[in-house]
Amino acid sequence: MDTLGAIALIVGAYLLGAVPWGVVLGRTIKGIDPRQHGSGATGATNSFRLLGAPIAISVFILDFAKGLAPVILARSLEMPDWTIALCAIVPAIGHCWSPYIGFKGGKGMATGGGSACGLFPWLALLLLPMILVVYLTRYVSLASLAAAIIGASLVVSLAVVSDFPGWWAFAVTMISALIIYHHRANIRRLMDGTENKFGARVSV
Repeated sequence: MDTLGAIALIVGAYLLGAVPWGVVLGRTIKGIDPRQHGSGATGATNSFRLLGAPIAISVFILDFAKGLAPVILARSLEMPDWTIALCAIVPAIGHCWSPYIGFKGGKGMATGGGSACGLFPWLALLLLPMILVVYLTRYVSLASLAAAIIGASLVVSLAVVSDFPGWWAFAVTMISALIIYHHRANIRRLMDGTENKFGARVSV
């Protein structure tokens, strides 16, 4: 595929990643816009607080898939490593700054996780320590931050000592940085002891 085709694929990945499934399902099923309640984020965690577990699980799966699908497609087309890397990064950017909803969005964890797993499927194993952190602390944000930091550290280390594609390691690092950036308010609340815990519901 030529450069024009690669650019089209990257733009398509961004537009797919920008689909705000939390807003779509919240409005369609419950008549609730998650941007107007709770944390204001459009992802699965705020959806759980506002819309309940079934819708939140659906939001998570759809958000994960919109990060995973472009990477799988780019890899199946045997695109260059830089193209695959950008197809991993831009869905998370689209999710966090969606042009469909005024360049607002979620925090990128599910979509970025889908992209990262498309590059390195074994990163899905980070779900286990995430569940453990949530179980022990009831802080989803802390689990997300831990997974982002551990995932980036692992792929960068392996890229240094092995033949892992450097572009792919760069992609995971950028996704992790994006997740951490969008959790900066959560970090402050964690430090202050005022962070919302998993299972807390928000009235609308």
